[in-house]
Amino acid sequence: MLSQSPPRSLLLSATALRKAYGPTPALDGADFAISAGEIVAVMGPSGSGKSTLLHCLAGIVQPDAGSVSYDGQDLAGMNDVGRSALRRTDFGFVFQFGQLVPELTCAENVALPLRLNGVRRQEAARRAAEWMERLEVADLGRKRPGEVSGGQGQRVAIARSLVTGPRVLFADEPTGALDSLSGELVMDLFTRAARSTDAAVVLVTHEARVAAYSDREVVVRDGRSRDRFAQYAA
Repeated sequence: MLSQSPPRSLLLSATALRKAYGPTPALDGADFAISAGEIVAVMGPSGSGKSTLLHCLAGIVQPDAGSVSYDGQDLAGMNDVGRSALRRTDFGFVFQFGQLVPELTCAENVALPLRLNGVRRQEAARRAAEWMERLEVADLGRKRPGEVSGGQGQRVAIARSLVTGPRVLFADEPTGALDSLSGELVMDLFTRAARSTDAAVVLVTHEARVAAYSDREVVVRDGRSRDRFAQYAA
């Protein structure tokens, strides 16, 4: 639940981010900061720029101006190979519709990031099974995504996002496609799992009930951000 505990040292931060798509500004001087172990909800109406902020923080989109720093590294100064490597190792992602590979079983989906990083098949399967157990979907290992419910699929996707031991998790409307009951279960399991690894979580949502699982809220409106508790000095 929401708290005002003192922050630890910054892990990921952004300053004065600007991003436009043609004549339309998506970000207009947005700031952001998060430390290890924190869950920060990024809130705002549709079109406010919150998803663009997440994409800039994750190095998926390059801002037109401003800076993004991860663990002392300037993301803008890294090449595409370096940013891609971070997204395979240090960053994890959970999207609204899970984006599981339909041809693979649920267990194979969870193990996929490990396999892409060169982990041997047996070890990848073992680690995938551990995370599926923690997300309460161990019995779905041999099923394909089309054979499970939306809530189950999203828990599989969360297990996949955590299996590499990322330091930062980016979740973009993770319960947006779920009913209220499934969404509550997913958020409870997700936040408990993330906290157990001390991962920082950037949680984009427009739902107050989802934001309630965070430690702090950052509100994005018209491309600008406002920290609800102003934990970090400007």
